[in-house]
Amino acid sequence: MPSVAFYTLGCKVNQYESAALASLFAGHGYHIVDPGTGADVYVINTCTVTGTADQKSRQAVRRAVRRNPNATVVVTGCYAQLSPEKVAAIPGVDIVIGTSGRKEMVKMVEKAMTTGSRIVRVHDFTDDCAFEEIPALFEARTRAYLKIQEGCRDFCTYCLVPYARGPLRSRFPDAVLQEAERLVAAGFKELVLTGINIGNYGIELSPTVGLHRLISLILELPGVARVRLSSIEPGNVVPGLGDLMADEPRFCPHLHLPLQSGDDDILRLMGRRYRTADYRAMVGRLRERMPDVSVSTDVMVGFPGETEAAFTNTVSFIHETGFSGLHVFKFSPRPGTPAQTFSGQVHGREKERRLRLLLEESGDLTAAFAARFVGRVVHVLVERMCPEGFCEGFSEHYLPVAFEGAEESAGRIVPVKISAFDKGVLNGFSSF
Repeated sequence: MPSVAFYTLGCKVNQYESAALASLFAGHGYHIVDPGTGADVYVINTCTVTGTADQKSRQAVRRAVRRNPNATVVVTGCYAQLSPEKVAAIPGVDIVIGTSGRKEMVKMVEKAMTTGSRIVRVHDFTDDCAFEEIPALFEARTRAYLKIQEGCRDFCTYCLVPYARGPLRSRFPDAVLQEAERLVAAGFKELVLTGINIGNYGIELSPTVGLHRLISLILELPGVARVRLSSIEPGNVVPGLGDLMADEPRFCPHLHLPLQSGDDDILRLMGRRYRTADYRAMVGRLRERMPDVSVSTDVMVGFPGETEAAFTNTVSFIHETGFSGLHVFKFSPRPGTPAQTFSGQVHGREKERRLRLLLEESGDLTAAFAARFVGRVVHVLVERMCPEGFCEGFSEHYLPVAFEGAEESAGRIVPVKISAFDKGVLNGFSSF
């Protein structure tokens, strides 16, 4: 039985797609192995969101080639889509395939193995394209990603994603529900809906199906214990979505809402489709219905034109909003995007200073949010048992929890009384 190993960089969409490709290879008789072992085939699923992501993608490819120089090496994903010539130039790469047309990957691998030919296939998205159906395989039986949408039309001035992923394509509701049923039947308790811009789910379908309607349909399926969203743009949090989250306890009260900047001038330069007042009002509406809703976010530091005053506005907005956590990253000029040519580029040392400051803020914000659950009961999806007898998992608000009590098997949802928050983790006990 030939073996295949996957190395995945980047977002939850890439994680889903690697699982889908693993399912594809498994269906053709391949044995899925750890990327640290010697494999017959290596699939590197790349990212290009920053210059660092490009570098890490190249490093992963070279690492696979070194691990087994005789292996067939496949490079896919966003970096492969936008820089196929650079990827193909790396010694040892056999196949380059972008972000679509991947149903044929096994056939390409077997052709390369048989003929020794090199294959480069990248879709340019000028032709009509549809959502590519490749159901995913997951090893763990706790949380499963469920991809519902592909592509983006926003074209923020710093971002390559619309070029790498193409236009909006939504998965048909029947296909989403079929995969959800399969995952629930396999034992998964939590389904994490993911995509490139899931808030725009269904707008191009006929008839139109909104995200909140799709979630309602998923929750009607027998055995669905939890549904969670991976990330959604602030402007797509429509009232119906917030109402559904407030009224349905199985719809986890956690939203990751990318902010990027708390300064309106910078948001305008970024090409973002909201201003701070819009964001503030949207979070306020959510908290009117759900005072404990967990809102985490992305923040970019060092965007061209971000003065010290603009950065101070971002820090103030973060404090005011009271996020449950921050994902902070530095602006990276991406080739072909408008922001690459903007004036007012911020020096690297200043970017680093701002990054460190917000990372410190993130820890404080998470601690403050988590502290409100001390003395209360949360519901934890058990991920694993530790050698010391503690169970670990995540609460409905996506907070890490370690607790003691009767030995629990992974995949159960357990009520846990929280006693403390220590070193980034809620601690408690289950006696229910």
